[in-house]
Amino acid sequence: MTVRGALRSRHPDGECGRDPSTEIRIAPMRRRHLRAVLRIENTSVHRPWSLGLFLNELGLKDTRFYVVAKAGSSPVSQPVVGYAGLLVLEADAHLTTISVDERWRRRGVGERLMWVLIHLARSRECEAVTLEVRESNHPAISMYRKFGFEVRGRRKNYYSDLGEDALVMWVTDIRATTYLERLERIEAGFASPTLTEGLEW
Repeated sequence: MTVRGALRSRHPDGECGRDPSTEIRIAPMRRRHLRAVLRIENTSVHRPWSLGLFLNELGLKDTRFYVVAKAGSSPVSQPVVGYAGLLVLEADAHLTTISVDERWRRRGVGERLMWVLIHLARSRECEAVTLEVRESNHPAISMYRKFGFEVRGRRKNYYSDLGEDALVMWVTDIRATTYLERLERIEAGFASPTLTEGLEW
């Protein structure tokens, strides 16, 4: 297990310390996680992926990278509270999915997932990351902008069942020193340590 950064959460009384209940561990997605992943998928996503689609994606190990976020420090119970995936094709990476359990939103889980995936993209020599997002999904757009994403295009009626366009967002030069400094500033804002299991970059 790797701790990314020597960070401490801040308690309401102003004292610094670690609250194990807020620790988030990011680990590779495995078949054993899929029941929890599908539960979040079916309650959070308007066009949920099937079990078969997730299994197919997990089988494409050379170009796909899927991770889960697990909550808490208990070795017995670490529920999956979010997940995300990345498709890597040469110098570009594409965010394929990201979702957080509705009970764990606004607690930085999505940001940690993005932070890890971009580090993984950097380690595989990607220069840029792209994604699509619903035009009305302002919280997600705000998070992506924090990571340096900018709107570069639009896919008309991409979410046809919702009658909504998708914004195409890109962030470039992710291997630059200035971008690494951005990632370090984002990490410094996390309320508790970022821990990873089975991930290296």
